[in-house]
Amino acid sequence: MVSVTARPPTAGAPLRPRRDAALAARLAVSAAAVEGTVTDGARLRTADFAAWLAGRGRAHAFRVDRIPFAALEGWSFAEDTGNLVHRSGRFFTVEGLRVTGAPPPCEAWHQPVIKQPEVGILGILAKEFDGVLHFLMQAKMEPGNRKLLQLSPTVQATRSNYTKVHRGADVKYIEHFVRPGAGRVLADALQSEHGSWFYRKSNRNMIVEAVGEVEVHDDFRWLTLGQIGELLRQDNVVNMDSRTVLSCLPFADPHGAALHSDTGLLSWFTAERSRHEVSAERVPLRDLPGWRCGESAIEHEDGRYFRVVAVSVQAGSREVAHWTQPLFEPVGLGVTAFVTRTFGGVPHVLAHARVEGGFLDTVELGPTVQYTPGNYAHLVPGDRPPFLDLVLDAAPGKIRYEAVHSEEGGRFLNAESRYLIVEAGEADAPQEAPEGYAWVTPGQLTSLVRHGHYVNVQARTLLACLNATEARS
Repeated sequence: MVSVTARPPTAGAPLRPRRDAALAARLAVSAAAVEGTVTDGARLRTADFAAWLAGRGRAHAFRVDRIPFAALEGWSFAEDTGNLVHRSGRFFTVEGLRVTGAPPPCEAWHQPVIKQPEVGILGILAKEFDGVLHFLMQAKMEPGNRKLLQLSPTVQATRSNYTKVHRGADVKYIEHFVRPGAGRVLADALQSEHGSWFYRKSNRNMIVEAVGEVEVHDDFRWLTLGQIGELLRQDNVVNMDSRTVLSCLPFADPHGAALHSDTGLLSWFTAERSRHEVSAERVPLRDLPGWRCGESAIEHEDGRYFRVVAVSVQAGSREVAHWTQPLFEPVGLGVTAFVTRTFGGVPHVLAHARVEGGFLDTVELGPTVQYTPGNYAHLVPGDRPPFLDLVLDAAPGKIRYEAVHSEEGGRFLNAESRYLIVEAGEADAPQEAPEGYAWVTPGQLTSLVRHGHYVNVQARTLLACLNATEARS
């Protein structure tokens, strides 16, 4: 069993600069290296990536089948609450959640939610080759992804995984992230997962520069930031866990100026957290109002939002080759977007102080738009979410970035969102932002991501995509 320990600074150690300008410069060099320079068994040219990923898919047997709840192995509905639980008492549970006090148009609701209190590790290993930082990425199968095999971090593991509750194989490279002194930490922060479907779930997002030689296994390859940025422009290639970790990289802020000072932005955000009196209470899954449980699905009576289903999985490349589990399956393709404008020559994005029932601190900064349009199709225009129609109706010339990305494939089935960055003008997105919204620079978001529970996972994806777009331009 592996334990995670933290080491305090050494007493009497020499003082160091608070910001690492040299690291920011090294990241910029890596971001500019979009083609890759060699294919040598551990590194890839960008042009060779698709063939390598396809080869890894052929090297393993993958299969995901829907099954009825009764066919789940080790899972059952608890007699007292109706919650869906595992016999080990580990992994996660599916429970009910009651939310009240949220802002309009949905002030109160009930829903199923995933409770997984353990903190997992999402870690990317870095190493310099020929003067350029490379990052060790993994071709990893997740049962919920429509495109099963995607590019994941070096380590993507729950505590149950890396402490081997499942009695499977060891998690490769975990020692670089749990042993003090195993490498130079470039980024390390606790970050939330989807607050709409998880109850107060956090993962430790880490990037560690390796010390010494690193053996590269078949499902892993070193890529530059520029190469990963090119892959972020493709649909369903770079998985959610990679995107959230990449957003934690401490890129330099090329502008420095902003509409709001950092102190002013934090004050606004603190006020947003303070003004919302949201209550999120776990309740029994049994007889959850508005939801019905059948043999193969728990779903909303209106057919909207999402459903809870069960699957059987075979995966030759995973620590355990076969298992069954519940998954959350959204109804419809999501749309997630930042509206962007330039003020005084400095790009800004419009962030939303977003309330989600599963957040630890009620509110996190989210994208301008983060919705599944079908869930709001029945509403009259005045009741539809702000800026949704602006994004949906954007002309192609206004779209700076667009790709479809999968959400967390370990817990969600076919959960995909169309991620966009859309330019707007004063008429559609005024400088005086509406209540609950604020114009922020990418540099300000990068600073906030260094700390936990400020920026939600969808906004972190867009930040990673924005950084890739800026590096290419």
